Amino acid sequence: MTFRPSAFAALAAAGLVLASCSQPPPQRPHRGIGEGSEAFTRLLADADTAMADGKLADAGHLLDEARGLAPESPDLWLAIARLRLRGGEHLTALEAADRALAFGPDYAPALRLRALMVRDAHGAADSLVWFEAARTADPGNPDTLADYAATLGDAGEASASLKAARALAEAAPGDPRALYVQAVIAARGHQFTIARSLLGKSGMAARGVPAAQLLDAVISLAEGNADSAAAMLEVLAARQPANARVRELLARAIYEGGRDAELVRRFGPEASLPEASPYLLMLVARAHERLGNRAAAAPLLARAYAPRRGPVLLALRDNLPQPTNAVRRALWNDNAAGGRAEALALRVRFPASADVAALAGDAMLGAGDPRAGLTAYVLASEARRPWPITRKAVWTFTRHGNPAAAEMLLSRQVAGETGNASALVALAEKQAARGDWRRTALLLDHAMVLGAGHDPWLLGLRLRAARGLRQTGEAERFAALLAEVRPRALTAR
Repeated sequence: MTFRPSAFAALAAAGLVLASCSQPPPQRPHRGIGEGSEAFTRLLADADTAMADGKLADAGHLLDEARGLAPESPDLWLAIARLRLRGGEHLTALEAADRALAFGPDYAPALRLRALMVRDAHGAADSLVWFEAARTADPGNPDTLADYAATLGDAGEASASLKAARALAEAAPGDPRALYVQAVIAARGHQFTIARSLLGKSGMAARGVPAAQLLDAVISLAEGNADSAAAMLEVLAARQPANARVRELLARAIYEGGRDAELVRRFGPEASLPEASPYLLMLVARAHERLGNRAAAAPLLARAYAPRRGPVLLALRDNLPQPTNAVRRALWNDNAAGGRAEALALRVRFPASADVAALAGDAMLGAGDPRAGLTAYVLASEARRPWPITRKAVWTFTRHGNPAAAEMLLSRQVAGETGNASALVALAEKQAARGDWRRTALLLDHAMVLGAGHDPWLLGLRLRAARGLRQTGEAERFAALLAEVRPRALTAR
């Protein structure tokens, strides 16, 4: 994608429906819960302790023993769901959560967990009905209120999010998450002084909470404190080395701090990879320009402003799990059969892992088997719907003659993740192809609000939409904006 991520786009994420859409919470008669024996209660407590210590096998044995005492306890099945999630068994965790609700339809902790699962698989909007059910079952629960407030914000409902955050503050006056959610809302509204104050009062960034540290860096960038933002992003990048968004924000902070030589040294090798985003390419190219090296900048700018690409093979990284690198290494070595075999072996070992299913989809796609790739993505999307899976599925459907399915996936992605500028631009492209300039303009305008307004490709498409709608003034405005961001030349002097 040529979407240029900005600090505001990162805020939208602070917080692939290939299968069926999510269903609302079940409505069944209430039945008593939490009435197990002392031995049962102790087994669940010991299992929680074992999970906290990372002793998942021990926790499993304890829960097996507890199941013998109370096989229809919602508490038991909730604990099993949590254990399976900790062990990466995403698909069977769904089954356990549903069993917890079957035995306790208004059991608030199970409703909250199911809400989180729906959010991961179907987006913020679809999960709200589940959070509301959990809140109805336990109105003052701080965890539910915090998750509900954050999810409302991610769904684009700022006023409702603020109301839920204030309800959290009333229910749990000392809970820092109430202040944090309000800080995110303020930052999304560009009220950075207020956001900084609220974030500082929460203390979450100082305690090393990653989401709060990211917000701290975003606010610093917006306030012009690039060096402060870079320092915070350095910490985050060390903790989350595979987080591309953090790396790109770090590159931006270094660039805005005027440290061009450092930017070229740190991110030049990454810019040479096929997976490098147009935004990173642009930053490194501009750094080369400011250092007077136009010859090095020209090919990077040419790549940054080139037509959009399909999926590319991701590079090997030392910080990635060994199975992921094993599949990538095979594909990099043109050993498609080997990559496929690695992925299938992982599927046998971890049949309930959504992550492994997604990796298998990548391997199948790399091996030239789009049908098998889509089948694997369908399985992964039952538990998770990250944008990369949707993007690859959309590309595959489009490439192999099913544009309707591609557009349906994009529409669902945008509905569930309203702050995803890349998805908005991709859907706008589909609308433009059919000549629906009104929807194209609406989608692109929203993407620009999120920070994608300096993407030449986006501005060019928005210019076409303005002309298609016969909006002369708008066409002139976007033509001027496009002229400002388009590189003057792409040849070395």
